Amino acid sequence: MKVRNPRTGECDYEIAPLDESAVAEAAARLRAGQADWAARPAGERGDILLRWAAAIEARADGIAAALTLDTGRKGISRIEVLGVAGLIKRWAGSAAAIIAAHSPSGAPTAQPTITTTTRLVPYPLVGVISPWNFPLTLALIDAIPALMAGCAVLVKPSEVAPRFIRPLAETIAETPELAEVLAVIEGDGATGAAIIGQVDYVCFTGSVATGRKVGESAAHHFIPASLELGGKDPMIVMASADPRKSAEIALRASIVNTGQACQSIERIYVDRAIAEPFIAALVAAAEKIRLNYPDIDRGDIGPFIFGKQAAIVQAQIDDAVSHGATIRTGGATENLGGGLYLRPTVLTDVTPDMAIMREESFGPVLPVTVYDTIDEAVALANAGEFGLSAAVIAGTAGEAESVAARLRAGAVSINDGSLTSMVWEAEKSSFGLSGLGASRMGESGLLRFFRRQALIRQEGEAAPIAAYAEESFR
Repeated sequence: MKVRNPRTGECDYEIAPLDESAVAEAAARLRAGQADWAARPAGERGDILLRWAAAIEARADGIAAALTLDTGRKGISRIEVLGVAGLIKRWAGSAAAIIAAHSPSGAPTAQPTITTTTRLVPYPLVGVISPWNFPLTLALIDAIPALMAGCAVLVKPSEVAPRFIRPLAETIAETPELAEVLAVIEGDGATGAAIIGQVDYVCFTGSVATGRKVGESAAHHFIPASLELGGKDPMIVMASADPRKSAEIALRASIVNTGQACQSIERIYVDRAIAEPFIAALVAAAEKIRLNYPDIDRGDIGPFIFGKQAAIVQAQIDDAVSHGATIRTGGATENLGGGLYLRPTVLTDVTPDMAIMREESFGPVLPVTVYDTIDEAVALANAGEFGLSAAVIAGTAGEAESVAARLRAGAVSINDGSLTSMVWEAEKSSFGLSGLGASRMGESGLLRFFRRQALIRQEGEAAPIAAYAEESFR
């Protein structure tokens, strides 16, 4: 299967997707190693993962170089590699205590002679199907805590950005105990579909359309699924906010990674009292953003990773303009050296019925709506089928939080934007079509990979059958 280079447009790489029988063989191998892995104390599993983190750090240049070819951007690729090593260290350092805290022994019950002990039993094999926008991070964000829980893990990254798989596999091979319970495989949609039938728990990150298929297949196989899907994240800018600073926050939160992030701000609602200076500052800041072309070592944003996404975003912009929207800056996809780029695009005069306001864009597009009352802003922000995250900016955090509490979203950034990309400690739920299942953040990120077994201990005399005789109820 040929793979496109996002900077050149050329297909310069190939993968060999695993078929159903090869997936079954990989799953069987991982299952064979899982029992011994789960039998190790959590601290010992953590020590093994720390050796893996060291191997990743030692090969950071090679993995980052592959990610750079996968995505067309360099700096964030390096951040991904170092971030994953940090993620391993965080879970390796915290999992044992979390497991102990949720494994109470001898807990009393309403029956004076009966106590309980809770055992956390890991799912034997977890499947991970991950997307192309942060290829390494999202391939491992679920896999690492699952491994710390004692599960074996089978990961299938996106076929759009698979170059990092081979250098990452070398780090796994350098950690023999880990290689028995972790595999990262090349594959396409059929490979991902085959995984669901082979695992005990599936984690999927991607589009709503594919997530629905994953969820339906998981239900058919009677296994739990964690689905992290799309977003159309709103930002409300209140009258008390500083318009220039708010514009800078909105721009950054919208265009990092060329807007190819589920937590990107994709709708902006600004109070009429500060709308004019806010829009002026937003346009001025957007026009200063540089493409990282022709020199990948310079600039602020790169190309679209997935070529088809550029067409989707351009169609949304064109539809908005045809229905009365005004382009303040940007607005046209550029083919530069075969790569597809879009400069930050600010739109005004948008309406809620436009595709740009209803559908996920996944590009550096900032549609701005002016509102008159905060009730109107909240209603507009809550409209639609998504509810991943949101943001509110005001003069004080307290004022912003009073509005944030009214939003239908799993996480709300206060006086900032897209903080979910920086904060891992707080659990959050996806609202609407943005996802399903337990949070991958906070302690839930680990605990979701366990089933609970209750050991119910009778310390006194077991009840005789006579206790249930009809005469005993008179």
